[in-house]
Order: sequence, then C-alpha cells, then structure tokens
Amino acid sequence: MSGGKFTQAGGFILAASILIGAIVGVVLHQSMIGLLAGLAVGVAIAVLIWLVDRRR
Repeated sequence: MSGGKFTQAGGFILAASILIGAIVGVVLHQSMIGLLAGLAVGVAIAVLIWLVDRRR
C-alpha cells in the first residue's frame, strides 16, 4: 500500500451475509428471500464500512 494508509474491505462481510441469508432461507423454506435479505444486509454493511473508511 502506498502512503501507509490501511483500508478496510467489505467483501468478506458481503459474502458471509449472502451465505448466512441463504442458509436461513433454506431453513425457513424461503431460500430466495433469505438470499436477497442476506444480500441487502451485506451491501448495507459493506457500504457502511466503505463510508467509515473513506472518512479516515
């Protein structure tokens, strides 16, 4: 990294939330809804991480 600035990445959070949402959806017999809910939560958290990181 140039300049010594450490940045955060939201990719793991996004992938994990999609997987967790899909698993919860399968348990509740609503796999697509679970997947989409996991995606929405993951995108929201990833954007939040990006915004916080951008302010530093």
